[in-house]
Amino acid sequence: MKEYTTEFIRNVALVGHQGAGKTSLTEALLFTAGNITRMGKVADGTTVSDYDEDEKARQISISTSLVPIEFQGHKINLLDTPGYTDFQGEVKNAVCVCDSVLVVVDAVSGPEVGTELAWQFADEFNQPILVVINKINRENASFARTLDALHVRFPEYKFIPVLLPIGEGSAFKGVVNVLTRKAYYGTGAACSEPPSEMLAQIEQAHLQLVEAAAEASNELVEKYFETQTLSFEEIRDGMRMAARDPNLKTVPVLVASGELNIGTYPLLEALLVYVSPPSQRRVALQSKPDEEVQFLDCPQSDEKPPAAFVFKTVFDRYVGTLSYFRVFSGKFESGHSYFNAEKGQDERLGQLLVMRGKEQMPVQVLHAGDIGTVAKLSATQTNDTLSSRERPFIIRKPTYPEPIYSVALEPKTQADSAKMGTVLAQLVQADPTLRWRQEPATRQTLLSGMGDIHIAVAIGRAERMGVSLNTSVPKVPYRETITKVSVASYRHKKQTGGAGQFGEVHLRIEPLADKEFEYVNEVVGGAIAQSFIPSIEKGVRSVMEQGVLAGCPIVNVKVAVFDGKMHPVDSKDIAFQIAGREAFKEAFLRAAPSLQEPIMNVRVVVPEENMGDVISDLTARRGRVLGTDTEKGRSVVTALVPLAEMQRYSNDLRSMTGGRGVYTMTFERYETVPNHIAQQVIAAYKAEMSQNS
Repeated sequence: MKEYTTEFIRNVALVGHQGAGKTSLTEALLFTAGNITRMGKVADGTTVSDYDEDEKARQISISTSLVPIEFQGHKINLLDTPGYTDFQGEVKNAVCVCDSVLVVVDAVSGPEVGTELAWQFADEFNQPILVVINKINRENASFARTLDALHVRFPEYKFIPVLLPIGEGSAFKGVVNVLTRKAYYGTGAACSEPPSEMLAQIEQAHLQLVEAAAEASNELVEKYFETQTLSFEEIRDGMRMAARDPNLKTVPVLVASGELNIGTYPLLEALLVYVSPPSQRRVALQSKPDEEVQFLDCPQSDEKPPAAFVFKTVFDRYVGTLSYFRVFSGKFESGHSYFNAEKGQDERLGQLLVMRGKEQMPVQVLHAGDIGTVAKLSATQTNDTLSSRERPFIIRKPTYPEPIYSVALEPKTQADSAKMGTVLAQLVQADPTLRWRQEPATRQTLLSGMGDIHIAVAIGRAERMGVSLNTSVPKVPYRETITKVSVASYRHKKQTGGAGQFGEVHLRIEPLADKEFEYVNEVVGGAIAQSFIPSIEKGVRSVMEQGVLAGCPIVNVKVAVFDGKMHPVDSKDIAFQIAGREAFKEAFLRAAPSLQEPIMNVRVVVPEENMGDVISDLTARRGRVLGTDTEKGRSVVTALVPLAEMQRYSNDLRSMTGGRGVYTMTFERYETVPNHIAQQVIAAYKAEMSQNS
């Protein structure tokens, strides 16, 4: 691949809802630009961007693919992102490192959940948005209806058609470029005069385009008022400025059929016209999430200090770790060393690569604004910044949603157990939306992500990295506590010849609201030596870790030891541990014990027609609906729901809404489990214990 300097680079994130046709559109753009000789198909597993085995098997995009398109002396770095909401972290990283966001919208379905997520991410990073209405060749497709739906869903934005369809559905045969007033029929680059019946529509759209461009600056407004027209360059620059202006929020609207490869040539031309070069990007710097954001102001160039952001890490079975990075400032060269300010160490870059799907093309230098890859970095991970030691930078990282789907992991063999922690750590480093942890309450290893497909893909990657894992539904981290004061005593006496064991403990337990545990010594008169008081606490704590009712940790308890007895010879540390443990158990069972369960704050966003079903379902899950709202034509339901009822909610919501619903879930508080459910939990625990004994 030839070398491209900053002004001849365009970075575009291709985003949208699952099934909108992003991958097929990418394939058509590559073919139209002459970068591939035949168009692959998702169903056949032959596309450039869906090259991973999981993607071929599932026929969905799972990770972001870098697909540089060489067209008219420019390089368009297209980042084809997944539409499946499980992989929204991939989308967010792509939006973060690009300079414009091209939102693909299905001409039949209109804007959907994935559209809104992409819009939200673009807004978060103040990225210009373009829309391409795809699949205009499908039955019931409508450019006007989709445009109206976008106006309803995103009322604060101004949508400006820059390509118009010639026909719709089976009659679709080409597009008109509103700026040049030329028509493109079929798959070629040849243009001609548009249909006469469209002339009025084209003139109206052209006027709307010129007026939108003129609004970008006072100079353009003045010229437009004077001459009633603007030049090609003025319209181009005006639209770029208007798209970046947070007050104007102007969105150019394109149209194409990736499946038929119609409209892709003018679409590529439009990307060169309406997407700004990376030199115009302002770069946000932030050492910590709560620190004030600073900026590298544009223009960016090779002469400025080097700064590159690693937005993706892939473990390749042949070359090892591949780190994808965007050069925000300066230039990066093969064989040179750069500084990782977060890790505090230098990284020597080996051979720089430009990826096209899985194809690797070596390059010597990447200029400001370009996107590339390097293998085998020693310390640098996803979301790290490489810069110079003299001028260290930390580029602002994206913030990611909390995981909503978890599985419990068990290694299949002892060898898997030894490697599991290392492999899980590598997976989490590569994908910031994955988390893994040891859950002390249930003594399980948990892997958490954005949904069942997300977790299944991660488990598959772990297996390819040499670790086989069994998965199961996690146990709910219940807690045990008490609701009233009680007193108990226990004497431990053991005489088996030789030295014996003796210890007697009298203790009181009472509920504690503001602390998990408090231990008090109220013994007077030397009934128990001071040296044995910690032994009693040790015995009590052992019970609190393991629980009494259902094997869950005990919390919010105050324990006061107020009396006991010793033996001058047989009293030992172990004797008072046992006596404290058994006395605590007896007191606990007398103190009206109860189970507590985690309650989650759940926010569900669904189409309006699904709201009733969602509310009924949440209520059936013992949820308490806090309220409903409407946002951009979609219904929002907020509720408090026990975690025990939400373990596999993502699957059920997807089924209930046809994949059009999304939700977030955060921990709110612990509450007492209803008695009939608590008895079921306790019975299940006892059955498990008897089976294992």
